[in-house]
Amino acid sequence: MRITGGMWRSRRLRGPGRGLALRPTPDALRERGFAVLGDRVAGERFLDLYAGTGAVGFEALSRGAQNVVFVERNRRAASLIESNRLTLAVDPNTARLLIRPALRAIAELARADERFGLAWADPPFESWSEGLEAVARAFDAGVLRPDGLACLECPDGADLEDALSASLRIERDLRGGASRLVMITAHPPARMPDPPLAARR
Repeated sequence: MRITGGMWRSRRLRGPGRGLALRPTPDALRERGFAVLGDRVAGERFLDLYAGTGAVGFEALSRGAQNVVFVERNRRAASLIESNRLTLAVDPNTARLLIRPALRAIAELARADERFGLAWADPPFESWSEGLEAVARAFDAGVLRPDGLACLECPDGADLEDALSASLRIERDLRGGASRLVMITAHPPARMPDPPLAARR
């Protein structure tokens, strides 16, 4: 597992090893996703949900993100994130780790009035719909800005279109093997018509 672009390009990260049921994002799919995000990453705040080893968040930092908040509920996985942070010598204020479920972390970030322009959610594939719920909640709570974008990893066969709420829309859909990376934005609200002239007097 390696970083695919930016200042740490080709630096290797510590993977899950045996006994830890993680499914890290394949390097090729992560590279494709960040190629699509392009310059949007630079200077942005990045939220890495279901962070696992932290590879996605560290990729974002490598490509110029201002800072990253990693969210991971599994303490053994969280120790991998911390190990990789130390390997890359990243300041803990730049790479902050929250060890708790995604929905709880989103609620806490909302209460703290924290805002992000980009998020990446890579839930376990057997509960991919929870990742979609986390993305929707992040937009609804304002944790993801209205102009923000979320990347959701899900199985290739996920019936995402039927599960997507009316407030969200798919911008890009990248497929690679058994995985799918879907880029989601908030659906802009319809503009309210101007009231009749008589009502404005």
